[in-house]
Amino acid sequence: MRRNRNAKILATLGPSTSTEEGIASLFEVGADVFRLNFSHGSHEDHKRRFDTIRGLEERFNRPVGILLDLQGPKLRLGEFKDGEIKLETGQKFDLDLSPELGGKSRAPLPHPEIFKSLEEGTELLLDDGKIRLKVLNCGDDFAKTEVITGGELSNHKGVNVPSAVLALSPLTDKDREDLRFGLDLGVDWVALSFVQRPEDIAEARKLIAGRAGVMAKLEKPAAMEHLEEIINLSDGIMVARGDLGVEVPPEEVPALQKRIVFSCRSAGKPVVVATQMLESMIHSPTPTRAEASDVATAIYDGADAVMLSAETAVGDYPVEAVTMMDRIIQKVERDRHYRKMMEGFRYDPESTAADAITAAARQVAHTISAAVIVTFSSTGSTTLRCARERP
Repeated sequence: MRRNRNAKILATLGPSTSTEEGIASLFEVGADVFRLNFSHGSHEDHKRRFDTIRGLEERFNRPVGILLDLQGPKLRLGEFKDGEIKLETGQKFDLDLSPELGGKSRAPLPHPEIFKSLEEGTELLLDDGKIRLKVLNCGDDFAKTEVITGGELSNHKGVNVPSAVLALSPLTDKDREDLRFGLDLGVDWVALSFVQRPEDIAEARKLIAGRAGVMAKLEKPAAMEHLEEIINLSDGIMVARGDLGVEVPPEEVPALQKRIVFSCRSAGKPVVVATQMLESMIHSPTPTRAEASDVATAIYDGADAVMLSAETAVGDYPVEAVTMMDRIIQKVERDRHYRKMMEGFRYDPESTAADAITAAARQVAHTISAAVIVTFSSTGSTTLRCARERP
């Protein structure tokens, strides 16, 4: 089975696509890599899906990628006495380490690393950015804030601190257990959440020890300050626009996406654009025109892959979503303007045998209209360098 496109499609598995027939259907219509989201599901659930995917390889005689997506640290509020409260813009609101149930003017925040990173004027985002607080005064175990944007707030809602680098390892105890399990199974890729610094990637690489590719999920503004270093240490990059869009203003996300994709192309590292690509297809058999343009733009920019999340994990139309993404990619890659844009992205090859050979291979393939290029490689690096040339 050969795809009629070069860019790949990642599909997230979940309740809507956990049966053998469901997974096979996604593969047949275009899914190239399956994402196992370890934020949900048991090890037994993921092993069943893993075994089904490996069975597809034998059935269709085609490699299928498996991506283990680690949950990463989750920063959340504690609980409220009545389950939820209503915050009014302008009111004062306290956060502290006390486990006492929260109320109208206070909430427990059981994360000392957050308080240690705060200073006067720091902005806190609650519930995916729906509620905004500004720190007025703080210490190692408390923060007094003013509500900038109010709203309803309930138990265990998420907390984001966009302007701070938190003293957190990207790997929790749960992540380490999930990682051991996934590596024993034989996953192909491990996606690392909450990457802030190059040291986060180095820590993961030491544990993985070459048994799988390391994909850094860029979802924190702090990571952008070390973008090139993180790319160089990673085997691949994911533009995780969901969490990134919470921590930076929406109007900044497109430029950040283009910067990340361009930097990955320059470095010859695979890059995946993810989150809300065909979001309306969770409940609709067709996407909006804006969503179709979003997928196309990622491919025009040079992304190596695009990913479906809730669309295939819990959506009503998972097969239709993959089919639509496949159609969009094929249409873009056949567009003469796409080829012109790829030609404009040429980079000077490095002084290595692999770059010299792959740059020459691109020219030869173009001259003789070669149907395929075969690369001989013991590590796969030559293949990636060839892919960078977009032959």
